[in-house]
Amino acid sequence: MRPLDGITVVALEQAVAAPFATRQLAELGARVIKIERPGVGDFARDYDKTVKGMSSHFVWCNHSKQSLTLNIKEPAAKNILDQLLSTADVFIQNFGPGAIDRLGFGIEVLKEKYPQLIICSISGYGENGPYREKKAYDLLVQCEAGLVSVTGSEEVPSKVGISVADIATGMYAYSGILTALLTRSQTGKGCVLEISMLEALGEWMGFPLYYTNYSGTEPKRNGASHATIYPYGPFAAGNGKTVFLAIQNDREWEQFCKVVLRQPDLLQDARFVTNSSRVLHRGELQRLIDGAFMQLTANEVIDRLEAAKIANARLNTVQELWNHPQLQARNRWRQVDSPVGPLKALLPPVTMEGMEPYMGPIPALGQHSEQILAECGFDQNTIRKWQEAGVV
Repeated sequence: MRPLDGITVVALEQAVAAPFATRQLAELGARVIKIERPGVGDFARDYDKTVKGMSSHFVWCNHSKQSLTLNIKEPAAKNILDQLLSTADVFIQNFGPGAIDRLGFGIEVLKEKYPQLIICSISGYGENGPYREKKAYDLLVQCEAGLVSVTGSEEVPSKVGISVADIATGMYAYSGILTALLTRSQTGKGCVLEISMLEALGEWMGFPLYYTNYSGTEPKRNGASHATIYPYGPFAAGNGKTVFLAIQNDREWEQFCKVVLRQPDLLQDARFVTNSSRVLHRGELQRLIDGAFMQLTANEVIDRLEAAKIANARLNTVQELWNHPQLQARNRWRQVDSPVGPLKALLPPVTMEGMEPYMGPIPALGQHSEQILAECGFDQNTIRKWQEAGVV
């Protein structure tokens, strides 16, 4: 028994934000019916061909779902969608501004026809306001949210290397839907959820927002180093490898000086007594740390940091994450089927006692169309005619 067994999610979704949310619902047992355009599908299917011919984005976000193709501009397809929504628990969509209204499935229409339905709409900037019609992609939202201004080196602002605006939005859609399902279990009524990418990422920008507004100073870009804590970031070892470390308080600073640097006299140096003074004298302190670390290999630095109980990390590549010994030791990988054969997929990060997440296949485009339409009561002749006409 999984927490969402018996829950049906109908998803008019594409790209990352909504598919990321619904994949997690599927892992908890929900039946996710992914509606895609006939012959084309979710455009994320064609972002690249790196996973044995499949898109890495699509593989990441779409296992454990069923694919139904519908040309929802066609009256017959709208009737099919109507029938699906009449028995569904959740409807999620991330089409462009106003698109769902033009198709006849606006919020007010759905609320009146399906009072049990939880309706989740994802947009770039929200359902009103001057940015309502503005196109929104992950990089562009990172820019609008100020994230790019605080990321990168002092000379070059940079985007985050993953789709962080999409991921933030998908996580709030996921948690919002779970909250709405809990509320419905108490009230018997559905509700409407709205998540915008700007507002989701804006929440994640909390530290620089408060820091800037109340200090009058924007956080400086410091590459991989922390803007307001030091030492906190990358340091080179003598064998050419990089070690990351983080000093969070004065107790750790004391241990760092004694055990790692083996220079206890630094504890009396007025330039480094507090975090604020260490930040102020960042360049001088870095030279001292570099001088000590250049006499050691990365493994020797990490051994000292571990002995001092100082947080640290190696600078792993993406391939090293794939092969990470901690993920292997905790048995975090599963095999999922796909149109190109078995693939590896990470378990979701929440481990729930007594519950194994559903790690189902990645669907081929329209793989489940006939099955779902037959469940709706349509006969094979009707389905075949619709396929020939491009309705499904």
